[in-house]
Amino acid sequence: MSGMSFIRKAHDAKTRARTGELQTAHGLIETPVFMPVGTLATVKTLSPDDLMKMGTEIVLSNTYHLNLRPGCDIIQKAGGLHEFMAWPKPILTDSGGFQVFSLARLRSITDLGVTFQSHIDGSKHELTPAKVIDLQLQLGSDILMPLDECVSHDASQEEVRISLQRTHRWAALSKERFLVQRQDPSQMLFGIIQGGMFPDLRVESAEELLSLDFPGYAIGGLSVGEERDELYRVLDSFIDLLPEDRPRYLMGVGEPVDLVRAIGEGIDMFDCVMPTRNARNGSLFTRQGPINIRNARFIEDFTPIEEGCACATCQKFTKAYLRHLMQAQEILGLHLNSIHNLHFVLNLVRECREHIEEGTFENYKKEFCKEYQSNKSEKVCRSR
Repeated sequence: MSGMSFIRKAHDAKTRARTGELQTAHGLIETPVFMPVGTLATVKTLSPDDLMKMGTEIVLSNTYHLNLRPGCDIIQKAGGLHEFMAWPKPILTDSGGFQVFSLARLRSITDLGVTFQSHIDGSKHELTPAKVIDLQLQLGSDILMPLDECVSHDASQEEVRISLQRTHRWAALSKERFLVQRQDPSQMLFGIIQGGMFPDLRVESAEELLSLDFPGYAIGGLSVGEERDELYRVLDSFIDLLPEDRPRYLMGVGEPVDLVRAIGEGIDMFDCVMPTRNARNGSLFTRQGPINIRNARFIEDFTPIEEGCACATCQKFTKAYLRHLMQAQEILGLHLNSIHNLHFVLNLVRECREHIEEGTFENYKKEFCKEYQSNKSEKVCRSR
């Protein structure tokens, strides 16, 4: 189905954790990998140079948002999304299905697709499996996602079953369209496994998508508000069904503890707005858990966010200065906070790769999760 290649390099003996290499037309991706979210063709407050200096290997953009602003036709005229946003490395584009169901007004769903009103101006739009593929081909994405139907984490089994059948039909239609319209053989279309919180439906979804033979498999409909242990219970029910020679992408997960735990379950790819969104709100990652830089206790704290952190922010600036920037509502504060949080997550995933290669991942995971004391709720929330 595609000219891409995925090679599994190492496998941890005591967990499902693994490393690999995913080759694309815009470069090699080492997995596990975290994808910063550039919803509107930009990772908020950060330039492509900032991302390159941190070692970012791939970014995610969103078809729903880009089609509304500025329009996928405009981006195509600019030479594609890579040229438009001056990003030379791989890009994965989400289909927009999650945004339709979380942001759009007055949406209507049929087996043909969805019609909805824009959350921006109320204008009417339609997305079908074929149109979503066409839009992403206009963007020139390296990895495309098919249109799928998202349901809430507390949906009934019957509701999820009906939704799942529609998602499977859309997946087959998306693959047909992709194979007809694709001109670059290096581009790839992943399947999206759904099934809500029901293990039997997750197994059914995995088996159906495996029969369609996608080059990679995304896992949708998790991290939408369920309890953390529930996510892993569901993931455990079907993850061993997925082939070892295909990448596995858990959509919308970015909490540091969840990244490490999910890597231990054999996940290769992640995305989430959490690192940059938290940064803009003053919540900064440390090994002992997040800190709120707005807190008065940092007024005279002239130490970096975290001792030993190699990010550009920690190398030059103190917590006292960052707190001042946030209190004064200076834009530089958002930028510096975002550099630190994204560096933290990218470095965390790099460390996971190293420990998998060295055969020490299980101990690393236990030690990190024990040290990292999150002050957040135990619910896992996905958002872009």
